[in-house]
Amino acid sequence: MLTILLVVAGVGSYLLFTNHSVIESKELSNGTNIKFRTNGEQLEVYQNKSWSPLFVKGVNLGATLPGHFPGELPITKEEYLDWFQMMKDMGVNTVRIYTIHEPVFYEALVEFNKDHKEDPLYFMQGVWSPVKLLNETQNAWSEKVTNAFKKELDHAIGAVYGDITLPDQPGKASGEYSYDASPYLLAWHIGTEWDPKVVAHTNEKKKGRPVFKGDKAAAVEEASPFESWLAELLNYTAKTEEKKGWQHPLTFTNWITTDPLKHPAEPLPTEDSVSVDATHIKVRNWKAGYFASFHAYPYYPDFLNQSDHQQQDSNMDSYEKYLKNLKQYHKGMPIMITEFGVPSSLGNAHHGPKGRDQGGHSEEEQGKMDAAMLKEIHAEDYAGAVLFSWQDEWFKKTWNTVPLVKKQSRPNWFNYLSPEMSFGLIAMDPEKNDHLQIDGSQKDWQEIDDKQKLFPQSNRFQNMWVTHDEGYVYVTAKLKQKFDPAKETLYFGVNTIHGGIKSPQALGNKKLDEGLETLIELGQNSEVRIASNYDFDQRLYEEATSTCGNTKPCFEPWRLAVSRKMEPPQANASLPFEDVKVGQLNRADAGAEKDQALWQVKGSVIEMKIPWALLGFADPSTHQVIGYQEKESGKNSLPTTTTKDLTFVPWIVDRSDGAIKGFDPHPDTISLSDKSRYQWENWEKVHYHERKKQGYDLMKKAFRSLN
Repeated sequence: MLTILLVVAGVGSYLLFTNHSVIESKELSNGTNIKFRTNGEQLEVYQNKSWSPLFVKGVNLGATLPGHFPGELPITKEEYLDWFQMMKDMGVNTVRIYTIHEPVFYEALVEFNKDHKEDPLYFMQGVWSPVKLLNETQNAWSEKVTNAFKKELDHAIGAVYGDITLPDQPGKASGEYSYDASPYLLAWHIGTEWDPKVVAHTNEKKKGRPVFKGDKAAAVEEASPFESWLAELLNYTAKTEEKKGWQHPLTFTNWITTDPLKHPAEPLPTEDSVSVDATHIKVRNWKAGYFASFHAYPYYPDFLNQSDHQQQDSNMDSYEKYLKNLKQYHKGMPIMITEFGVPSSLGNAHHGPKGRDQGGHSEEEQGKMDAAMLKEIHAEDYAGAVLFSWQDEWFKKTWNTVPLVKKQSRPNWFNYLSPEMSFGLIAMDPEKNDHLQIDGSQKDWQEIDDKQKLFPQSNRFQNMWVTHDEGYVYVTAKLKQKFDPAKETLYFGVNTIHGGIKSPQALGNKKLDEGLETLIELGQNSEVRIASNYDFDQRLYEEATSTCGNTKPCFEPWRLAVSRKMEPPQANASLPFEDVKVGQLNRADAGAEKDQALWQVKGSVIEMKIPWALLGFADPSTHQVIGYQEKESGKNSLPTTTTKDLTFVPWIVDRSDGAIKGFDPHPDTISLSDKSRYQWENWEKVHYHERKKQGYDLMKKAFRSLN
């Protein structure tokens, strides 16, 4: 590591040459360097020999790629460099990382900023808290917890300053850190979203403990034991960093669940039971300062839906009102929203005001909502807004799809029903998503080597081809006559395992020798439906109702729960069970975005891509599907079983008279042919490609519109 200091004009302004880059900074009277500081309710940056206000326009950057869990840290230097350029092009000035990344992150950042001296990309360094130890001890002041956290702080400081070698350790970054990225560090952002039970138990166990008073950070007298613990960690961070000759602003992670506000409309006690209050910590002898930061989404906790904010001000929605109240509480100190956003996904996990749900959005809708929230945060005079997130993350789990997937293989496939996978501005598309455009043409299929030709029983089909990737099953078929979705409905029955419905109502008097688990319906109303005796929604939640009426068994709408039923004393008020339909299939020429179109017909050619999850797969990479067994007592997940293949049974129904087209009049029982079974190999290595979502350009416009 090469570092040379050069005094400029003898006024305490310094140019810092580190790894061949040049950064202007301010020298304090004690010889410490400073580039960023808090002042009143804003952050400031030292440039051109003076302090200027800085609104943080940021994105959160995860540490992983498809096919990997976060602890594997697979991102390369080249990928970081490409992403940094895309961030700057979008108008971002800060990237936040949650934990220590591999050395190539810091190397790439320094090299990138060497070429962008006039407008560098800053970063916030997160330090992951010892979550497992916190959960085990239920006591933040446990010696094991505090020592583990301080060790992680030491490692993070060493990584940022480029003077540490971290040994190989499962789930953590390692290697030789030799690039000094500290001049670009905007803030230390320590900790994770705090479990309210851990906070409450810590406060109870350490009740009466004297508040922490450190040289750099101190808790006020009314601070809780948990807040006092955070003051001790911030103090440790500051004192350790000062030995490096630098000061940077300090903050800790917080979220709505443990905010200092009272929410009488919140129905769940745990979501408003305990506070972690940033105003109960003060810094001293630390010119870089300290600010509050929060993760704040528009759809959770439930008071954002249940509250009377809308009634208080008809021109302000509950999210805006929350932002205003939170800002007012922290008057006199900077406060930043360091996570916000909504996902683009077929699945939905929770309703939010103004339609800002946890999923169920197109990419355009996602971008517009994210841009609107950014502007709301800026309008309330926050010090910054950091969008979640930069890239889609396949490893992520969502509460309402957890019972339907194999957790150990989540990173190996893209689950379009899981909103948590799709918060990114950069899509991580499965392999064939770019090659096979759902446009009603078979031309691009000619270049697909691993497609399989099927021979369905239907006499209306001229040909049928199937292939797959990590996210979808792709099907194309050429009919002998044009298909008119305004007058006809095309069905594809799908069999995966023994069971299901052998006599679908849409098949009239005919029956199958094997049952169908799912039914794909293409026409005026296009969707995937699920057999009533297979329906996951009803098997997981006793409150879920059937739509069959007197026609059982039938094919139910594909639904996901968005809210569990809760009653006092579990909740402060009754919460009804809610679910939403998620099986809808967007047609390419019916307003669906190019990359979210799931079917199309042009003349006699049909083309579609069906998300694996809608076909009942818990892990397509190992042929695992949800079985018919009931869930085990005490477990929330449905049992899985292995399938060998997918069998497709297509037919057409004329809606004017109900006539079924595609089968000979006799026999009445249709045998599922081996020639209509699609088979594939297990996979361990994933293939994907990156793509800017529509939200990228919408957020670019929004970021660049802010001063």
